[in-house]
Amino acid sequence: MSAPLYGLVAEFTAPERLLEAARRARLDGYRKLDAYSPFPIEGLADAVGQRFNGIPVAMLVGAILAAGSLYLFETISSVWSYPFNIGGRPHFSWPAFVLPALEVSFLGAGLAGFIAMLILNRLPKYYHPVFNTPHFDRASRDGFFLCIEATDPQFDLERTRQLLEGLAAIRISEIER
Repeated sequence: MSAPLYGLVAEFTAPERLLEAARRARLDGYRKLDAYSPFPIEGLADAVGQRFNGIPVAMLVGAILAAGSLYLFETISSVWSYPFNIGGRPHFSWPAFVLPALEVSFLGAGLAGFIAMLILNRLPKYYHPVFNTPHFDRASRDGFFLCIEATDPQFDLERTRQLLEGLAAIRISEIER
């Protein structure tokens, strides 16, 4: 008995062919597809239907929370907890609080972005079925791959294989989960 099918992976010889294949698969109604390339290809993210990922929003929220928290901490500590008269300045000397809060906002944004990236990419993921594709190690050197998942509502093994063959794929592989 064979393992359940994860999908079909097609290998292409050039980035233009991968981009065209992704656009064509998207036009044919496939929604669960992913492309692998050794370098960024302009328009490929739109072609596979990549959506807004939320990392910029998480970074903004992290920056605001970190800066606001430090600013509040500085205000509480110098105005209420330890109100020292230093050089005749007021206890609430806000210009002195701005620069540290700005620096901490960068730290908060970076941490929030890193955590959001891990969560949204479902990392750490030590195994992915697409790694079982023959010659997939070329995806980091000179290979261009398009994967159409079997969980896609449009997926039919023969029809999907015919589509990929019609798009000039040099190799089509079935990959198991």
